Amino acid sequence: MTDLEILINNLPKIVYGLRLTLGNSQEIIQQVVLINQAQEQLHNIQQAINYELAEAITQPLSFATHKGTAIPPYLSATRYLLVPSIWRVEPTITGNTRLITEKFGNPAIEISLDTLKSKINYWLEWGDLLQAIAADILSDSHLVNKVNADINHPSLSTHIEHLSKSIDIKLAFSNPKTLEKQIQQIINIEEEVSKAQDRLFYVVNTIKNSQGLLTILLAISSFCGQAGFAIEWLDDTHELIISSENKFQELTDILNDCEKYQERLTAFLAKCQQLKEQAEKSLTNNNYRNRRSKKLTNDFLPISSTTLFVTSSLVVFIFGIGVIKDKINQPQQVTQNVDPETQAASNFKSALKLGMEASSIAQNPPHPVTVWQKAAGKWQQAIKFLTLIPEGTSVSIKAHDRLIRYRRNYDAINKRAASEKQALMNLEAAEKLATEAAFFIKTSPNSLLAWQQSKDKWLQAITLLESIPQNSFTYRQAQATLPNYKTHYAAINAIIQNRLQSVN
Repeated sequence: MTDLEILINNLPKIVYGLRLTLGNSQEIIQQVVLINQAQEQLHNIQQAINYELAEAITQPLSFATHKGTAIPPYLSATRYLLVPSIWRVEPTITGNTRLITEKFGNPAIEISLDTLKSKINYWLEWGDLLQAIAADILSDSHLVNKVNADINHPSLSTHIEHLSKSIDIKLAFSNPKTLEKQIQQIINIEEEVSKAQDRLFYVVNTIKNSQGLLTILLAISSFCGQAGFAIEWLDDTHELIISSENKFQELTDILNDCEKYQERLTAFLAKCQQLKEQAEKSLTNNNYRNRRSKKLTNDFLPISSTTLFVTSSLVVFIFGIGVIKDKINQPQQVTQNVDPETQAASNFKSALKLGMEASSIAQNPPHPVTVWQKAAGKWQQAIKFLTLIPEGTSVSIKAHDRLIRYRRNYDAINKRAASEKQALMNLEAAEKLATEAAFFIKTSPNSLLAWQQSKDKWLQAITLLESIPQNSFTYRQAQATLPNYKTHYAAINAIIQNRLQSVN
């Protein structure tokens, strides 16, 4: 085996090292060192290839034919090599095969030294890009802290599987005390489901709408949690490829998983609601039966004599007056003590429901401005319910935490609504300018000034359409209209140029 073959035999392991796992600052710095080492090894392979190619060119001339055509000696000397499979080096790698071969190459096909040399150039460039990304991450303490915080939480998939198991509750209809505990357990599960939904909304919204790589990395960090992830490669369409627990994924895969998780969480909430209704109905029936049993027992108490009956009646009557007085005062005290608690719980429940509705409305953007405004209205109503919950109630701490998240969501939706509204205004303004441009030509077809004014209007309209962001609802309509506007602008500009030339 030649020196070059020995070097290439280690190539999959070298390329595998061209990855950046997000973690604390020290870990990232250590990875940058490893990336540098991998790049040095790639340079060594490249030098060996250059030497091999140079040797082939300087070999004595020889002639060979292929289908009757003479082949230059340097081509006949060019070698083809089979790069070892990455699965032989890292057998635990799983995921979309296309994504894996995108980074490592197809292990089933021999490649020439020239092709391998070009591929190494791509790997070297990727190493440089990883180092640049690492530098950006290290300069953003918020990102590093957020990633470190995410590592303390399970991944979304693990969290959802845990919820799936915890919701498998067999209600103890014959044991009221156990049933009450189960109701509280179900309420806690609903809280966890709601947190998972908030997390899903953040991940999806950030990946779909963010233009910055670091912001997208934050969303991926939230999605992967304790599992962690590594930046692996950029595919031909420039979509980021990451790996988590050695499974290769791209952003589209993550969004598809989020869509499935959202459906499961919605089903979990429906099941929680069903279990609660069954448990509460059973408790209500048990209370009714207990009250009925006590009443029947009192009705059939034995009476020994008339005197005893009268005396007992008198005592009961006198005692009853005191009890009635206590009963009159007691509901007022209970109302004062319990009603705020009951109202707080009701407000919290209403806020959660509105939050879920708002999240559901905002799913799968882009949306027209009315949809974003509707979602913002839901968040605003939910925030209002949360602000009504007083301190000291059993849900006040949860309400405070939820209030922070809901206000953040409300601000994000409001910004999206404002952006969408601006995009719509730009589209309408462009249409108006196009109408005015046509009007100038129609009313003054022989006026050079009118043609110039028309041209200016078309240019303004084109500028407005091009300013509409790609993630807006009106983007497709703007893109469909844009070629027509550009055609009019180009035609009028050509006519003006011809007229000016004819004048001169």
